[in-house]
Amino acid sequence: MKNTTIDSLIVSPVREVMRVSAKQIITPHYIRVYLTAQPDTIANIAKMTVGFNNKILIPTDKTQPVDIDDTTNLTKRTYTHRGVDITKQHIWIDFVAHGDQAPASSWVSHAQVGDQLAVLMTPKNKALYPAADHFLLVGDATAIPVLGAILESLPSTATVQCIIEVYDEHDQQHLPTLAKVEMTWLHNRHPEQGSQLANTVKSLTLPTSEQSRFAYVASEFSSVKAIRHYLKKELDWSKDELYAFSYWKAGIAEDRSAKDRLAEKDSE
Repeated sequence: MKNTTIDSLIVSPVREVMRVSAKQIITPHYIRVYLTAQPDTIANIAKMTVGFNNKILIPTDKTQPVDIDDTTNLTKRTYTHRGVDITKQHIWIDFVAHGDQAPASSWVSHAQVGDQLAVLMTPKNKALYPAADHFLLVGDATAIPVLGAILESLPSTATVQCIIEVYDEHDQQHLPTLAKVEMTWLHNRHPEQGSQLANTVKSLTLPTSEQSRFAYVASEFSSVKAIRHYLKKELDWSKDELYAFSYWKAGIAEDRSAKDRLAEKDSE
């Protein structure tokens, strides 16, 4: 699906309980889940831009049917739908699997065909990024869905510096693209204790303001804050040349860290 806005498309919100139709281990810490839904829902999702953040409601007790109107036993988390197939009537979502401590990781690690998951999506069919010749893409494992979506939608004329931090070499993925990419994989078995992302960005020779450029940064709170400050304050990138958002904050659950992460995004 192209990353362009099509004004003629009518996109409606999605609020539906879906079922797992298949599960695929992409890497040791990365799992893809395929979810089936009603044909009208799949057709609607196919109009949306792959890569935007939406929400899932994760059941804490898989033995009970998911009631989307009763969130007592549901945990809300952010996700990125990675693709949609109208013919097969499913979408797919990629999850980082890092043990049973986190709700989404625990659910996907034990997910089986037939399990339920509630999916909430807002109507979004605008572009993930503006037109540019040069791109800087930076993220940890949680950002691979959106960075992968960006890479596969870029034209062959684009040049990209892409830095992704994962657990180890076994979690590196092939991310298809037509663009000319300088790919850097970083390995970090303890991302909650710190990251190499900011220092790696600072070591790069980046496009100057005379060139059309855009940076997309998505990772842990501290890394995003440091990279945003470096690009905007030290290298004078404008707000239109940068999108940076933290998906998580070390040591704090997603729902408890949302206020801090949004405040940081709006601070500069």
